[in-house]
Amino acid sequence: MYHYYYDSPGGAEGTPGPTPDRERQAVSTPAPGEAAAPEEETPRPRGKVRRRREHRSTERGAALSLLALTLVLGGLAVVLALQARPLDMTAWAPAQEAPENTQTMSADLELERYPNGDGTTLTLQDRPEGTPLSFQEIYRQVSPSVVSITAVLPMGVSQGTGVVMTADGYIITNAHVIEGAFRADVSLEDGRSFQAKLVGSDAATDLAVLKVEAEDLSPAVFGDSDQMMVGDTVVAIGNPMGEQLRGTMTDGILSAINRDMEVDGNTMTLLQTTAALNTGNSGGALINDQGQVIGITNMKLISNVSDNALEGLGFAIPTSTVKPVVDALIADGVVTGRPTLGVTVRTMYSAEQSAYGVDQGLMVVSVTAGSGAEGVLEPGDILLTANGTDLNTIDDLMAVRDGLQAGDAIDFEVLRGEERFTAAVTLVERYQLEE
Repeated sequence: MYHYYYDSPGGAEGTPGPTPDRERQAVSTPAPGEAAAPEEETPRPRGKVRRRREHRSTERGAALSLLALTLVLGGLAVVLALQARPLDMTAWAPAQEAPENTQTMSADLELERYPNGDGTTLTLQDRPEGTPLSFQEIYRQVSPSVVSITAVLPMGVSQGTGVVMTADGYIITNAHVIEGAFRADVSLEDGRSFQAKLVGSDAATDLAVLKVEAEDLSPAVFGDSDQMMVGDTVVAIGNPMGEQLRGTMTDGILSAINRDMEVDGNTMTLLQTTAALNTGNSGGALINDQGQVIGITNMKLISNVSDNALEGLGFAIPTSTVKPVVDALIADGVVTGRPTLGVTVRTMYSAEQSAYGVDQGLMVVSVTAGSGAEGVLEPGDILLTANGTDLNTIDDLMAVRDGLQAGDAIDFEVLRGEERFTAAVTLVERYQLEE
């Protein structure tokens, strides 16, 4: 079983990028090593269904009946978000004096927002031809663009990493680095520190943009991750263990591209690397041999079995995902164009179909508060058709949803107990469920 060390808003569905996402759904396909559900299994009673929090992995475009990750022998591993653990408030040395009574401040406090819509966009440059840079040259070029981020939470402080995008202070990091924070301080390699404002954050892709008031920062050069290949040399620069080991560089290769990983209901298409990543590297830079940032590091895979050590399984968000998301966050503060139903469903076991007297249908597992499905559908409902299309698999539902926009409705034929009825569910923008 796979567990997660940072939480993203549950129940909202989406895939990386600004294009319409694939709905985040519960899965009934047995994972490797798990026995298939027996035909004689007693149907699950209607009502709340407990979901296991598991990592899933698919190839791009595969059905959302996601198989458990096969990267780890025995299937036992832990995905560790690369954010530093909360620190004792007494050890915090921010740019400015901390507010009094920080530990007792309201959890409702949020980061101050920076105005959106100034026209700034992220530029991705082609990978240049020529001799690769040495590791020393890469470090000298990129390290001034890697910053330390101290996020102040109602009950403590945590630290992560960020990458300077523009000379006037736009900084890219992970959404989980600043999640729940009411203050964020950015420290530069040259010793300067600034208090940051939030431009926008997107849990679905684990990306966030901060802004500091500065004019002479050292922006990184961002390359196109689509031009990278498995086996290419890469290095990572970040702050493992926060300020203690800031500016650390590790090297490796790209060991996989387009690796789909599911984290707390969010499918992320990531770069996989052997470059060592550790706690505190979240939001740092994955860099090619020409000194271009081609990914934002965000997690690693580790074993929870003492005799099954895992090494070299780090992940980064590719710049092909970073650019459209960052551009949307700077423009609007949110990523639009992700219509969602606000339901989690799974396929049905044969025994369940027999018990309910149906030969098709998807079982509703949960309904997200504030969605169009709230008050219309309930856990335990069976969705038989959507806009007249029979629902046998989750992909059948996605095919109907993907052709619609927020504000459109899907008409379902629903079985609830012995009652059959039709119900219309209006799609909403995913970001509205994450606010």
